[in-house]
Amino acid sequence: MTTVEHSPALAPLRQARERFLNDRPLPDDVPDEVLAAWRRARFFGVRHDLDGPVHDPELPVYSALLEAARPVLERIAPALGHSAMLLTDERLRVLWTTGEVPGDDRCRDLSEREVGHNSAALALRTRRRAEVHGPEHFLDVWQDVSAVSVPLLAPDSGQVLGTVTVASALCAGCGPHPGAALAEAAATAVEAELLARSRTAERVLLDAYTRAAAHSSGRAVVALDGRNRLVSEAAVRLATPQVLAALERSSTSERASGARPPHDSRLPHDSRPPQDTGCGPVVERSNGAGGGSNRKRPADAGGGPALERSHDTGSGPNRERPANAGSGPALERSHDTGCSPLQEQPYDLTLPDGAGCTATITPVRHEGRVLGIVAVLEARAAEVPVPRLVPRPALALAGGSVPWRHAVARAVELARVPEPLLLTGERGSGKTALARELLGEREPLVADAAESPELGVKYSELADGRPLLLRHAERLAQPDVAALNSLLDEHPDVYLLVTYTPGTPPGPCFQRLLDTLAARSVTLPALRERPEDVRELLPVLAPRPTPGQPPLTWTLDALRALEEHPWPGNVTELAHVVRALAEHRRVTGPVRRAELPDPVRERPAARRLSPMEHAERTAILAALRRHGGNKARAAAALGIGRATLYRKLRGYQGIS
Repeated sequence: MTTVEHSPALAPLRQARERFLNDRPLPDDVPDEVLAAWRRARFFGVRHDLDGPVHDPELPVYSALLEAARPVLERIAPALGHSAMLLTDERLRVLWTTGEVPGDDRCRDLSEREVGHNSAALALRTRRRAEVHGPEHFLDVWQDVSAVSVPLLAPDSGQVLGTVTVASALCAGCGPHPGAALAEAAATAVEAELLARSRTAERVLLDAYTRAAAHSSGRAVVALDGRNRLVSEAAVRLATPQVLAALERSSTSERASGARPPHDSRLPHDSRPPQDTGCGPVVERSNGAGGGSNRKRPADAGGGPALERSHDTGSGPNRERPANAGSGPALERSHDTGCSPLQEQPYDLTLPDGAGCTATITPVRHEGRVLGIVAVLEARAAEVPVPRLVPRPALALAGGSVPWRHAVARAVELARVPEPLLLTGERGSGKTALARELLGEREPLVADAAESPELGVKYSELADGRPLLLRHAERLAQPDVAALNSLLDEHPDVYLLVTYTPGTPPGPCFQRLLDTLAARSVTLPALRERPEDVRELLPVLAPRPTPGQPPLTWTLDALRALEEHPWPGNVTELAHVVRALAEHRRVTGPVRRAELPDPVRERPAARRLSPMEHAERTAILAALRRHGGNKARAAAALGIGRATLYRKLRGYQGIS
């Protein structure tokens, strides 16, 4: 690897960047992707002449990705030479770094909103290896830096968890980055470690649940680890949504604060060694020699709250640890190697008022870290365990996946200004529900082109600021499309929310309407693109149980079937399945896979895409999003025929 500050291959791009920063006309040979990235950076207000620290992100108190990746990366670090390596999470927050590159100490957030174009952001967006060299970066400080990033995928769901980046001095030539193989190897090793830990965690949690439930066949036992949930038959009637939410928060809190080695419960309280409470965010910087790491903590690093799951809105649990905590079962460490079992002391968890039961919590620990909890529930003698009606999260806001959070956040940001807003997505993806949530308490005029293609709304009715919600805009009659175009020409700030489902290619008049609304548009992801949200949607979609009846719960096998189904009807189709089960099933206990409809239960095995097919599919979906679902424009941007685009889309249906 050599440093080439004046590489002939990069000189034209360096000159084009200077012209762009000075608002001068650009040559025609600037790559579209690079030019679009520069424009996004300008739109986000990124300063190219970064002269101080950028936004310091709020780091997670506990990161399972960092815990799994750190030992792997520290073993690889000695092979870096004069390069640097960085680990980010799915929000591109830098969790760990070793080596030095320009700007490394200032850029702790690699999102495009903060630092502009870079390889980590590109790899996260495309879900494949990405390289960015010298003048392709927006920041001045990275003009002599080359970087290659590889996305880290969850072993079970394929969700992007973060990125591994190798950065070095500017590379010569146009070939692959010299650190590409090292970055690929690091990502593969981290994913293997994540897979091993995932399987081990499920086995340890199941063992702990089995031991706790074995004391009595009628014991109410719940085991949770943030991804899996095991509920005994006796616990179904006690485990109301608010009880499960409190248990999930307790599990998250234990995992955040329990990464330290367990104490020996035989020691007197005063003689136990002091322990790191794990509070406050931590950035890991390796010394590059595979040894320990130095921790950088902000000035105020004490007492930070433990992270909760994104759909939990309540405060953290109050823990009551009695002086004599010997009551209740003590779970032992399982699968330890060469160590005598260490017992965890159970403690009582304070549940919300009206929960109807008490909970005794025992952390499940393996190899010095807490994986989850086992809770033993007991009904209060003075109360009947009837589920209370508690406020549910709005359906339009349910979901914690990255694509859904980004789409909702973008829609909320645009909706702060009462101007036209276009919500695009497949049928049943939640466009109308999100539109009504964005309106809040304001009562809109509603026009549904699916019921009547004629609008029948005059501007005078909107003059007082009352919003108009226009559903199924793709079904508008031609005269109303023309009238709507005229309305937006004369009153571009009219308060208008439009839902649009892409389908057949739009005509010229309707395409003009889409072009007018494109500047303020949001594309909602399909449910198959965010399968991790299925578990959060289920309790929101299920009807409220009648008094004395347990809520609808699901076995792990049924949940996996629901998450693997492609859901062509999206959330609407999922809602029909959930309601039908709630209304017609005659058995008790969690819903099993055998009870699901045939298309959901017996989904044929999906063929996995090759890396080339995956890259092609990603490029097609990105082009469709950029052009508001317009297949003709997306095909033109990709340089292929429209018939070819349709054929490829049909070929990708049902493929994971």
